[in-house]
Amino acid sequence: MNRLKELRVDRDLTQSQVAAAIGITQRKYSYIETGIQQATEAILKNLAEYYGVSVDYLLKLTDDPAPYPKKKRRI
Repeated sequence: MNRLKELRVDRDLTQSQVAAAIGITQRKYSYIETGIQQATEAILKNLAEYYGVSVDYLLKLTDDPAPYPKKKRRI
């Protein structure tokens, strides 16, 4: 099972719910989840933020789901 599907199923969400939350169609989300289409960088960032994980975790570059801490801006 891929990470996107695993995260979605673990949270008892539908593809439509996730797609609506990140601003894409259910069809596009389905294509991304099944690997038919690659997600853009913007979509990956939105998915990582939505699920509370890092982009690297979504891409299976790490097994640590913890998101990177946000950088603080200097004023």
